[in-house]
Amino acid sequence: MTGISDPGRVRVGIDVGGTFTDFVLADGTGRLVYYKEPSTPDDPARAVIEGLANLVAKAGLAPADVDLVMHGTTIGLNAIIQRAGARIGLVVSSGFRDILEIARSRMPSSFDFHATKEEPLVPRDRIFEIEARFDPKGEPTRVPEAAALDALAAQIAESDIEAVALVLINGYAAPEAEAALATDLERRIARHRSIGVTSAARVWPEIREYERTLVACLNAYIQPLMRRYYGRLGEGVRARGATAPIFVTASNGGSMSLESASERPVETILSGPAAGVMAATRFAAAAGVARIITFDMGGTSSDIAVSTAGVPEFATRTEIGGLPLVLPVVAVSAIGAGGGSIIWVDDHGVLKVGPRSAGAAPGPVSYQRGGTEPAVTDCYLATGLIDPTRFLGGRMVLDRAAAEAALAAIGQGIGLGGPDAAARTAYGALSVATANMATELFKTLAQRGLDPADFVLMPFGGAGPTHANFLAEEAGLPRVVVPPSAGTFCALGAVGADLRRDFVRSLRRALDADAATALADVLRLLEQEGRAWLAAEGDLVTGVGVARSLDMRYAGQAYELRVTLADDAGTPRDAEIAEAFHREHERVYGFRDAAAPIEITTARLAVIGHIPPVALPELAPSPVPPAAAGRRPIFLAGNWVEADVFDRETLAAGHIFAGPAIVEQEDTTVVVLPGWTASMDTVGNLHLTRSAQP
Repeated sequence: MTGISDPGRVRVGIDVGGTFTDFVLADGTGRLVYYKEPSTPDDPARAVIEGLANLVAKAGLAPADVDLVMHGTTIGLNAIIQRAGARIGLVVSSGFRDILEIARSRMPSSFDFHATKEEPLVPRDRIFEIEARFDPKGEPTRVPEAAALDALAAQIAESDIEAVALVLINGYAAPEAEAALATDLERRIARHRSIGVTSAARVWPEIREYERTLVACLNAYIQPLMRRYYGRLGEGVRARGATAPIFVTASNGGSMSLESASERPVETILSGPAAGVMAATRFAAAAGVARIITFDMGGTSSDIAVSTAGVPEFATRTEIGGLPLVLPVVAVSAIGAGGGSIIWVDDHGVLKVGPRSAGAAPGPVSYQRGGTEPAVTDCYLATGLIDPTRFLGGRMVLDRAAAEAALAAIGQGIGLGGPDAAARTAYGALSVATANMATELFKTLAQRGLDPADFVLMPFGGAGPTHANFLAEEAGLPRVVVPPSAGTFCALGAVGADLRRDFVRSLRRALDADAATALADVLRLLEQEGRAWLAAEGDLVTGVGVARSLDMRYAGQAYELRVTLADDAGTPRDAEIAEAFHREHERVYGFRDAAAPIEITTARLAVIGHIPPVALPELAPSPVPPAAAGRRPIFLAGNWVEADVFDRETLAAGHIFAGPAIVEQEDTTVVVLPGWTASMDTVGNLHLTRSAQP
């Protein structure tokens, strides 16, 4: 594998979404080429292979000219949400067969009598017990005999199982020993047939048995699916003449080789949204914006994330399909509908948007693929916000009349009639979607103690720029910054993703005079493990960074706060660690207890392999005022108003114009509302700011 530090090396970023698969090509000279291909849910690899060939042809290149492919996908996430993964088994220590059934003994909602628990990924009849476990120090207290392992292997091989997860009590304290047992069991099963065995401690050696069990089960659940997908993808790409290595973006905002992703697919579940957030932080820094809320509105949902001073917020716990995931991820929160979310009327005559989505097939009514229920995209069409002849740069023509007819039928259900029934219904649906988004945005920021007025909204995704001004108006945000190629932004984030992997060890020790030395030893071992992983990923890396943090709490508390340590590799002193924890506790909870003993529960280390950044295009200023390509009526707040229509490719740095206006580009459409002013910067960002007078 060759390096990519020299100019002119060609990289391709890919993001597989539910409705479209997005592509970005960067050739190292500042040129970026964008492309969108309709997704193929029956075989996602087909859209990637076809789209890659079309992208390089658009760039005037051949597939063999591509030097590196960075790929993000939500295939694993969708499999978990839809419960469409593999049939898996689970091996546990004797006496712990009900670990998934008991879970945390909590209902999803304590006050909802109709709430039901999520079904376990592994039913009880596919859970096997073994006489093996460790004590909290990692010493084995029970060791299985060879005959017992052979019998277990035969039992698993006879079951209708595609993959197996193995979790032992206190296995986090002896990850190497648990991994060795998993390898031994897999070898014994192979005498009958091939079944992979995932060791929980090998994937994520952190305390809390239930959560660690779920990490292993989720990994095993999607691993066969993802390996088949990666195999088809690699074969299809090579068949088209491309020989570039394929890397996969991860949920932590980084990337890893195809081999690593095949071994630990659970780390890639949220890779697409994370890549978009990472790209947004880079563009925000280039625009001089320190605090942003990213707004990713795609085909099925809308997500937000918070970034301050160029660093996105990370979380060490999130939920996937109703199940807790304790891996480090870019903190992304779902807040509402996407472009494919269906418009409908409930039994009480109330207009609703989502959560059902039309997806890529059949898609919104206007796609003319058999869809009969109108979606948010149909609302944009019926209100004139998007041009039916310029969707995807004119490669796909939408049926506005069909969208209006479907929306007019919905309008009848809420008492709307007349010649503008479709437009009024569409605008009402957009208002409902916007109000729901703003409510969730306020809730999400309030939980972090943040004020929306202090942030700038940065939208991306196919529908993000179209809806962003509505959300900013509703939520009271002062400014919107729309990056270039916003409709393919997650793919742009993928193309520039550094290599990154997170490592963890549970400590469960008091912060005392000896803690700092012991902690330094653990962090040193984690760093050695991380650097060894980087070395095995190839020679893409031009520099290595390390981020260290601790999970800490006052003695007696049930959950921890994450405290970031200084970047230097020196041994942190116990007093410095204690003060860092006190400050974080005071920031989050409003007080500190200097006399209380402190515990360190977990040490975390992220190793980051930096690759050359993607060169961003620079726009030159123009002495000529911006010229509208035309005008068209759009429906806003109950009335049709005339809006100037601009082609984004004709806008130069320093161009300013007022709303109402529409800015069209190949991958999305930007809406500028009345009372807002748009201006272009030198990086190609379009800034929307509130005017002094509407």
